Amino acid sequence: MSHGRDGPGSGAEAKGSAPDEFESDVLALMPALRRYSRSLARSDSDGEDLLQDCVERVLARRSQWRGVNLRAWAFTIMTNLYRNRHRRQAQHPEVELEEDLAAEETSADPIERRRLERALNRLSVENRSVLMLVVVEGYRYQDVAEMLAIPIGTVMSRLSRARRQLAEAMKEDNVIALRRPK
Repeated sequence: MSHGRDGPGSGAEAKGSAPDEFESDVLALMPALRRYSRSLARSDSDGEDLLQDCVERVLARRSQWRGVNLRAWAFTIMTNLYRNRHRRQAQHPEVELEEDLAAEETSADPIERRRLERALNRLSVENRSVLMLVVVEGYRYQDVAEMLAIPIGTVMSRLSRARRQLAEAMKEDNVIALRRPK
């Protein structure tokens, strides 16, 4: 399931492509960008805000795109937006008055989905972003290193650490599922 250099915005289109084509390529990236934004923000509402800011920035700065890999460029913009927002929030913490409303469960097993979300949320932002980009989005280590501006060895160690921590967290929360015998 490698999407690292394939698919919409992979660089096949020229920098001077028609606005309709650029916008449709950005639109095709929305599901992947939404997954990544929610994993970074750790909530659906904050993830949607991050997604909206990212798409707005991508469209507004189209002239800065070098025509190489729209997907990687958009993920890099989102990562940088998140980092900047995270830094600002650390300097000026906000108090939330309400808890996010529970999103409608789309998973076949909502308990398993919540366990996975909790386990992912336990990961540091750095480890979670590498895990999402490599495992879920299918990027190569080199692509992730370039997007996050870190050495490839750091990508590999963060991914290894994230996988290990995720497995440990899932094991801790393990509940034996009751199933009918086959």
